[in-house]
Amino acid sequence: MITQSTDLTDAIRDRFAHVDVCPFQGPRIFFENAGGALTLKSVVETSATYAAIPDNQGRDNPASAALGKAIAQAKADMALFFNAPTGRFFVGESGTELTFRLIRTAVMGSEAGGSVIGSSVEHPASRSAAQHWAQMAGKPYISVAHDDATGQVTPAAYAAAITPDVRVATILHTSPVTGIANDVAGIATAIRATAPDAFIFVDGIQHASHGRIDIASYDIDGYVVSPYKVFSRHGYGVAWASDRLTALPIETLKDGPAGNWEMGTRDTGAYATFSDVVRYFDWLGSTVSDETDPRARIEAAGAAIHAHEKALTDAILHGIDNLPGIADLPGVTILGGVDNPDREGLVCFALDHVPAAEIVEKLNAQGIRTHIRRADHYSGNILAPLGMEAAVRVSLCHYNTLEEVRSLLAAMKEISG
Repeated sequence: MITQSTDLTDAIRDRFAHVDVCPFQGPRIFFENAGGALTLKSVVETSATYAAIPDNQGRDNPASAALGKAIAQAKADMALFFNAPTGRFFVGESGTELTFRLIRTAVMGSEAGGSVIGSSVEHPASRSAAQHWAQMAGKPYISVAHDDATGQVTPAAYAAAITPDVRVATILHTSPVTGIANDVAGIATAIRATAPDAFIFVDGIQHASHGRIDIASYDIDGYVVSPYKVFSRHGYGVAWASDRLTALPIETLKDGPAGNWEMGTRDTGAYATFSDVVRYFDWLGSTVSDETDPRARIEAAGAAIHAHEKALTDAILHGIDNLPGIADLPGVTILGGVDNPDREGLVCFALDHVPAAEIVEKLNAQGIRTHIRRADHYSGNILAPLGMEAAVRVSLCHYNTLEEVRSLLAAMKEISG
């Protein structure tokens, strides 16, 4: 477990840029990982390397061949990281853009008639895309209600709402508002029990940094992540599409290669920086386990990340040493409940006597970076049913430490009065 090894924690933190110092603010604790995780130093170096290369893919010269090799290696690394032995990986503008594209392809390319199903817990990227293209295709949209108390949607809830004519289904892996994960495999099983031929899309953007992605076990057709939330950089997203989704009439160049999702010349640096992410998980897995198989090392890394982050969120909620936890503060509401076993590296809360915006401002003044979630188009689906106008999101990753948690709790003790 990472929390038990100071040497390992130091080695992990040394691999990330700006781990404890903001180039604009100065020293700070970074608890805003759900808005964008820290960036690996290797990603920064790789980005600079490929940004300087003028050549394109598909040419008859050594530089072009090297670019093609880097992209091929990255796709193999993606297949390893996501555990997806079949299907295709490709990059796009962002996770949101790829979400719209995969859902559009599934809705518009599926059999005429039928309906589209999703849940009220989803990020607006997948929910907006599904509702928009369902309307464009004349397919009714079915909304599965999530449980306000747990912040989750269950397989049973999908099973109760789904009909045999569902053509496309969307699932949120983990909520960026509550940090609570959903049972993707269980929900997919419930969908296929009634609508076996439905195309199933999963938003994995918030989940990815916490590891433990296993596409082969989900029985789905699309999965999207935003690499800047999993230790890479802004400017691209990564998508996986099943072979059956790729077989639909996808948007591609006429008379071009069949099944080609890529639109124009790709940024080789984007692909290469995701290889950096996969190599990091492999390194971490080799450090926390004796595994020799690359996939086993990635799984070991995911298990260690989960254990470490649970220790940190438990400390945030219940306190450490003589410091009270967030759950012990007067007038507090914890989104998703206090002891939710499916929490992943995030605690979102509000106090009834101190506005969320004031809490975020006061924490920032003490060098503790958090974020406010408002009942707007991003988070209103979660906050409005709870009667909340805003909440404070404390989101962490495995490079955060118990010492940083102590600083947060000490500040919150003072702020809460």
